[in-house]
Amino acid sequence: MVKSFARIAVAGAAVATVLGGTMSTAQATEVGALDTDKSISSSHGKMIYHDDGDVFEICDTNADGYGVVGALYISKTAPHLVFAIDDGGDAGCDKGGYDVTNSSDYQMALMWNGGGATITSAWFNE
Repeated sequence: MVKSFARIAVAGAAVATVLGGTMSTAQATEVGALDTDKSISSSHGKMIYHDDGDVFEICDTNADGYGVVGALYISKTAPHLVFAIDDGGDAGCDKGGYDVTNSSDYQMALMWNGGGATITSAWFNE
């Protein structure tokens, strides 16, 4: 009889542990899914989208005399520019806001003012 109670107690503890671990994982996934930052970069700079607040940050990371421009395009079917911000010649990064929604698709682009290829992100939405 004592062995039966011990088995039930062990089984109950195992179930509680599994359920507790499952709930913790689900909560972490749910919270992580709410805010998804995105970034693109090159040897000249970087552009970061901070989902919490819809803030875009552009940083010139190479003191070469040229700045960088970060741009945001909307819609895969007929892309057009909706937002641009540049950085260069001063300390720190520059920031700007644009309301990213889930009803449209967006793409970030990073351009170096010294020439070269444009770096783009995958299309995304909120």
